[in-house]
Amino acid sequence: MRNNRKTAHRDVLLENEEKRLDLGFGKQITDQTTRLINPDGSFNVRRVNQSFFSRLNLYHRLITMSWRTFILLILGAFFVTNFIFAGLYELLGIEHLAGVDQSTAWTRFYDAYFFSAQTLTTVGYGRIAPVGFWTSAVAATESMLGLLTFALATGLLYGRFSRPIAPIRFSERAIIAPYLDTTALMFRIVNERANQLIEINVEVALSLLEDLPNGRRTRKYYALSLERGKVNFFPLNWTLVHPITEESPLFGKTSEELVYADAEVLILVRATEDTFSQTVYARSSYQARDFEWGVRFKTMYDNQAKGITTLDISKLSDTEPAPLVSNLVFEEAPVAKQRA
Repeated sequence: MRNNRKTAHRDVLLENEEKRLDLGFGKQITDQTTRLINPDGSFNVRRVNQSFFSRLNLYHRLITMSWRTFILLILGAFFVTNFIFAGLYELLGIEHLAGVDQSTAWTRFYDAYFFSAQTLTTVGYGRIAPVGFWTSAVAATESMLGLLTFALATGLLYGRFSRPIAPIRFSERAIIAPYLDTTALMFRIVNERANQLIEINVEVALSLLEDLPNGRRTRKYYALSLERGKVNFFPLNWTLVHPITEESPLFGKTSEELVYADAEVLILVRATEDTFSQTVYARSSYQARDFEWGVRFKTMYDNQAKGITTLDISKLSDTEPAPLVSNLVFEEAPVAKQRA
């Protein structure tokens, strides 16, 4: 009787623990086509009915956008601003800019345009000068605008350079591979850059849609234990391994069952960036359709180099066939497809 009570109490504790485990997505997302986290680490959430400034979020956009987009935006703003002010000088009368070549319409405009660029950047070569109150007022306004905007652009540029990031790259797929005398879920990560990451911690959770007795479906989350979830140094690649034992929520699940349950492995990597001594994060996820069965990762090391360890980043996602020999998990494992 006492053993039965202990078992019942343990089951209640486990059930309560499952109820408490919620990664912030809730249990109401039951659409099988909805991914929780995109492969690039962004959350697959679209907000609607926001206020204009909340939706704009200008500073965050300028800091986090790609470098190519940022540079094109800065150059575009520079050219457009000078074009507008050149038009204003034309509108006020090009004769109010002393030193402008007025021989043709083209020379008048490009002289006005380059005078605008010199005024905006406060260079002022002196060949062209404003004459009259309104032209001088426009030039003064433009010079003040130039001081403010270039100070802002400089601050944004510094913020982008000084923002610590975790340049962690994830393998394209998670794999179901043989591991010791059983089977394991694995994925591989690598630090793409030369900056050092220390005290790396990885947390992995599994999201599943489960059927309730009333016929409805609810989303549940399970923590996936890792063979090793923390390392002190991260100079090479790291293969994360979740052994699929009887305690694993993946135990006994086939590929079709995982797809039906909209299984998604959610990953959070936390590390300390050595240069700035700040905590950085990286996120990613793998859906059931991203799993590759019956394979193992190929080595990323080049043994031809002597005296130094050479890591080939391009081989991060390369796999080779490795039949699943365990009789404990996946009674009918899909046939593996070899990937280049």
